[in-house]
Amino acid sequence: MEIATAAVDDIPALVELLSILFAQEAEFWPDIQAHTRGLFTIISNPDIGLIVVAKNQGQVIGMVNILFTVSTALGERVGILEDMIVSPAWRGAGIGTRLLRQAIAQAQEQGCRRLTLLTDADNRSAHRFYERHGFVLSEMVPFRLVLK
Repeated sequence: MEIATAAVDDIPALVELLSILFAQEAEFWPDIQAHTRGLFTIISNPDIGLIVVAKNQGQVIGMVNILFTVSTALGERVGILEDMIVSPAWRGAGIGTRLLRQAIAQAQEQGCRRLTLLTDADNRSAHRFYERHGFVLSEMVPFRLVLK
């Protein structure tokens, strides 16, 4: 198994993974064209963020992406862990841990001082996973405004 930075050739497999992820999330849904555009934008512009993939014999079986921004509170670069998914057939094999550790290491190399993420409120397994990796529940409450 290999952990690597995503390439444009990985986009079709990443879209499949995102479709699985968004089918189970409360506020999002699969949209192949939107996912393809977003992934291409991130992969083509490393200043925006990074995508780390897990591959088994060349097949993408997991992914995590981190988007970069600047925190005025910290005065430094921070990251937003936007998406993380491991193919259902590969869950429980430690792949998520390897992906997350590599993404954290790369975010640190990019100068990030903090990572923030969102999960569905009822996704207890995700909460436990992130807590095992040092994330703590924030007192902040997310609000969203969809712009058209």
